[in-house]
Amino acid sequence: MKTIRRFLYAEVLAAVAFVTLGFLALFFFFDFVDELRWVGRTGSDGYQLPHALAFVALSIPSHLYELLPITVLIGTIFVMARLAQSSEYTILRTSGLGPWRALGTLLSLGLVFVVLTFAVGDYVAPASERAAQLVKARYQGGLTIGQTGAWLREKQGDMSYAANVQSLSSDGQMKGIRIYEFDNRGFLSALTQAEQGTFGPDAWTLHGVERRAFHTRDAQRARVDRTMPPALQWPTHITYEMVSASLLKPDKMPTVDLFQYIRHLDANGQSAQRYEIEFWRKVFYPLSCLVMVVLALPFAYLHFRSGGIATYVFGGVMAGISFFLLNNVFGYIGNLQNWMPWLTAAAPGMIYTVLSLAAFSWLVLRR
Repeated sequence: MKTIRRFLYAEVLAAVAFVTLGFLALFFFFDFVDELRWVGRTGSDGYQLPHALAFVALSIPSHLYELLPITVLIGTIFVMARLAQSSEYTILRTSGLGPWRALGTLLSLGLVFVVLTFAVGDYVAPASERAAQLVKARYQGGLTIGQTGAWLREKQGDMSYAANVQSLSSDGQMKGIRIYEFDNRGFLSALTQAEQGTFGPDAWTLHGVERRAFHTRDAQRARVDRTMPPALQWPTHITYEMVSASLLKPDKMPTVDLFQYIRHLDANGQSAQRYEIEFWRKVFYPLSCLVMVVLALPFAYLHFRSGGIATYVFGGVMAGISFFLLNNVFGYIGNLQNWMPWLTAAAPGMIYTVLSLAAFSWLVLRR
């Protein structure tokens, strides 16, 4: 069995690596063509061809994280179908490789892909994505989202604050800051605007400040006090990770940062449905590699005619694409319909688990 396992592992790993490289090459080409439209728009000292290449290269780990379950399925199907076509798998079966032993062998290999997917999605991809965004922020302008930037909310005792950050620069400084302060009645009591700011352990340091304090408790003596200090310390627990989380897509964040950001949103009465779904997706997504290897095993028990292997490999490609689409569709529908986040994230994997076990039971055990 040690020889059989070594043989199967080598074949599957080589096939998965080949398919993964092929897909990554396609994504690299398409992303690079898409980035060419920004080259030269900010002048000769701005975003140029080497920066576009660096941005596309730094985006590869994110694509790798998304593609791994699909490439695991396609590569494993190709190996199983090729072994069945050449009758090599029949020889392996007569050598003692029964259905359950074959399933256990592939699941052991699937665990390796699970760990790899988790490591890429939680450590490599977030770091490379942040570096890619900093490249754009440095040569194209600040990192921002939409027309209004990032909005965050925080409660401090009886007071509540709504902070708006227009963009983040490449060195981590905030640009275009507005802080709205509300009293215990929900009335606006102060507005602080700053040209830029830096993060501290328990406070933001604001520069180029203009502060307006609204005194409205006495209608007869209502007034606005306007001050322009050169610098101002604003005590807050809003960190750089929270601001960047509002500016970046949640699927580009590490699991720990997502969890902390969800706790911050819950503590300040903000909706965290979108981020909770993405958190559970990052928990369940690596486990889909196990589902894919189980789904590929029945292909070893089919009988192929000459040239028929291409049809089944194409079917594997369609199955992988359908899983990717179903995973995204469930995320959007769950967010719109307020489904339970963990169920929304786990549903595609559960559906494909049932399908793979049904195929294994029918094609392998019964036939």
